[in-house]
This record gives sequence, C-alpha cells and structure tokens, in this order.
Amino acid sequence: MDIGDLDDRDRAVLNAFQGGFPVVQRPFEPAAEALRSRGVEFSATELRDRVRTLDENGVLTRFGALINAEEIGGAASLVAMHAPEHRFDEIADTVNDIQAVAHNYEREHPHLNMWFVVSVADREVADVLAEIEAETGQETYNLPKQQEFRVEAKFLVDGPIPDGDIDLSHLGTTPEPTGRDTLTPAERDLVVAVQDGLPVVETPYCAVADDIGRDPEWVVATLRRFNESGMVRRVGVIPNHYALGYTENGMTVWNVPDDAVDDVGPAVAGLDFVTHCYQRPRHDGVWEYNFFAMTHGRSEAESEARVERVRSVMDDHWDVTDDDWDTLFSTRILKKTGIRLDERADANTE
Repeated sequence: MDIGDLDDRDRAVLNAFQGGFPVVQRPFEPAAEALRSRGVEFSATELRDRVRTLDENGVLTRFGALINAEEIGGAASLVAMHAPEHRFDEIADTVNDIQAVAHNYEREHPHLNMWFVVSVADREVADVLAEIEAETGQETYNLPKQQEFRVEAKFLVDGPIPDGDIDLSHLGTTPEPTGRDTLTPAERDLVVAVQDGLPVVETPYCAVADDIGRDPEWVVATLRRFNESGMVRRVGVIPNHYALGYTENGMTVWNVPDDAVDDVGPAVAGLDFVTHCYQRPRHDGVWEYNFFAMTHGRSEAESEARVERVRSVMDDHWDVTDDDWDTLFSTRILKKTGIRLDERADANTE
C-alpha cells in the first residue's frame, strides 16, 4: 500500500495520531471520540482495525512509543568520513559490521560521503571511532549534538486534520516524577518491551503488562511518566515516510555565526517540515558547518522549496551567502538497524 491507496479515513488517522495518542487503558475510545469531534466518523473498534491495517500494509513502521534514546542512557553521535570510490563498498561493509553503528548513509558531498550514527551503552564513542579508523585506514569526524532545537519527524498527508493537531497525551492521571536518572529493572523491561511498537489491540498497555508480568495500571502510569519527562518523545502512529511519498531526504548544513545560533535554532525549528535541528561542532579545514536541519519532501521541487524557506529564515538573522551552506542528499541507505535500546537500558539499570 502506498499514498495513492489511502482514503480520507486513512489520512485522518495518519495526520491525527503521529503524536499525542492517549496512554490510558482503552486508548482507542477517546482517540475515536476526538476524530468524531473533527468530523471523521470512527468507532473505537474501527479505529483499532484501521491502525492495524496501516501497520500490516507497511504504511506505518510501527504503532507505539518513540523512545528518546538519550534519556535512556549511554550516548550516540553522528559521524562523517571519506571513503575513496574504489574502496567505498569495502569500507561500508567494515563500518556496518561494527555493532555500535546504527544507521549508515551514503551522502552527496565531494569529500565526506559516508555518514553514520554510533550508539554506545557502556563504552566511549571515541573508542568505536578509533576501531573504525584502525580497520579502514580512514579518518573519522565526530559531530556530537551540542544543542537540540527540534526532533519531531511528522509526515502529514493531504486530507482531514491537515495540521495533525490532535493531542490526547494529557489524558489520565499525572504521575509524580521520581527524581532518578537510572531505570529500575521493571522500567528497563518496559522500555525493551515497547521499543519496537505496541500490539494493536483494544487494550495495548494491558497486553504489554501481561508480557512483562506487571500490573496494567503500573504500565500506564510509568509510560505516562516517561512521556511527561521526555524519556518517551511521543506515542502514536510512526509512519513509513517513504510509503507516504516523502522520498527526498535532504540534510541541510549551515555555517551559522556562533553568536546567532541561539536565535537561528528556534526559528528554523519552528518550520513544521524540519524534522531534526541541531548545533554540532565544526572541524577546521574539513567541515565548516555547525548547524544541521533535516528536511523531507515528496518531490525534488518541494524539497528545494523547503530548503529555500530554511534559507529565508536564516537570512532574517544573518547575511547568508552561497558559500555558507550546503544540502547533502542521501543516495544510498547502507545500514539501518535502529538504536540498540536494550543495551543502553541495561547499562543504566540500577
């Protein structure tokens, strides 16, 4: 199933619940009521079945909680390197064989053509990079996040509820914060149980409770607390953006004056099509950019227009020249396994 196969009810579900799905024992009931209040008729059972169909047909990557790996424990960093053309596949295989490498992309750049994410639980990112350099003979350039301005990968489609503004995350009792930075063994089990999605059943949180041998009310209260604290970024449908036609993936990079970053960051993050927005370090003589903004588009023209809007926002804060920015489009996915949350949760469990 792709974008052309979706009817208005599919589109309403996708737009409405990319975040803010309720964490209560029977979440499809208030979710369906919210849709009805916006003129889209659904019963709780119909909504559950529609989400399941979207999931089974590949329109969703999953339904459930999007975990904030940084809050779970361990560390992660974006890394760039040069892979000579005649050795590119060999080096990609070597990098991909390292368990700590989660994502790896080939990107259009005259020098830094391989970009990957290193995620570690109980070792240092620098140790992984030393291993990669020793095995490949190529220098790596570590680009850890220095400031995060936005992480909200929403992919809205034409149809009902176009602003995607239904948020039911407030439903249920507000949990008390624990004051802990670590996880209990029970919380660790919950993180691992939900990281790949929730079962699409009438009472998904109860099903998770059964799987890990915990009380359903505890599961709901803990997930609500995780959501409030930021350990869970959001709960909802997680779309497969390729299935929705968002095939143009552009990583825009900018050489923003250091004294303008704090103003530019929130302004660019306010553009609803920017999914990730960070400040990262420069590397003298190799990489002059310190600001990253990821955009997605459904066509080359749409993608270019969105990049131009980012530039326009930049121009409001400093005089941007053509030499001050670039867009690195991905040309190949070399590896995409996701962050290994189980290892990072293990390392941060009391």
